Amino acid sequence: MDIVLNWVSQTGWKIFLIVGICLGIFMMIRRFAPLAIRRTVRRQMKRKRKVEREKRVATLVRLTTTTSGIGLGTLATFLALQQLGINMTAPLVGFGVFGIAIGFGAQYLIRDLIAGFFVYLENQYNVGDVIKVGNIAGGVEEISLRRTILRDLDGARHVIPNGEIRTVSNLTQEWSRAHLNISVAYKEDLDRVMALMRQTWEEMTDDPNWGPFMIAKTPWLLRVDEFGSSGITIKMVGETEPIKQWDVMGEYRRRIKRVFDKEGIEIPWPHVKLYYGDSRPPVR
Repeated sequence: MDIVLNWVSQTGWKIFLIVGICLGIFMMIRRFAPLAIRRTVRRQMKRKRKVEREKRVATLVRLTTTTSGIGLGTLATFLALQQLGINMTAPLVGFGVFGIAIGFGAQYLIRDLIAGFFVYLENQYNVGDVIKVGNIAGGVEEISLRRTILRDLDGARHVIPNGEIRTVSNLTQEWSRAHLNISVAYKEDLDRVMALMRQTWEEMTDDPNWGPFMIAKTPWLLRVDEFGSSGITIKMVGETEPIKQWDVMGEYRRRIKRVFDKEGIEIPWPHVKLYYGDSRPPVR
């Protein structure tokens, strides 16, 4: 018991103090960093939508707390080991020599860290965005300086080193776009069809359940896009709130199908028309 008391009185209290200070600093960062980050983001992104500001805040808060936790934990460990009489100079020198030996391998890690830094700096994407990297598309679950984690519709979790990202497509930053190709039979009056398409979209914007998700109150009927093998395709687009374009497109397709059925407008499907030749009687 005397040994423990002597250790606590001579060395232990210093270790407890180091751990307590580092833990207190970390708790202060967790408490006040979100407030400071939110205030800064609100000032710098005051013209952006609220959802964009919130995604940016969530991403920066996670980066700040994670980085500070690792840094303070490492600092507390080194200081505590020194108090225990463990000389860290020799291991650090050895690590430096070993680091030179593995320097060529570490270049990939450095590349990932630099790429991750620019992801944050340029606000390329945030947690909650839906992005496409190469052939992989999914929601951003987590970002660090080293890698980005995506979750696709199948539930697969993709871990992508930031240094491997060459081109990234952000599908949900600031606003999104519903992009629809609607096909009708050749016999239909296109002006009438396009009027019904526009009317259906405008009715959705008046719906309290769907209107808040739709930025464009009237869609853009861009053009008659294609003469297909079974029908004519009309291209329509309209802006929506971020990440809501797929919900809006699904509901719109449901509604336009009901409207077309009610109005007797035929939606084409692959079919073959048989021609039996000229059935007129021969001329005598």
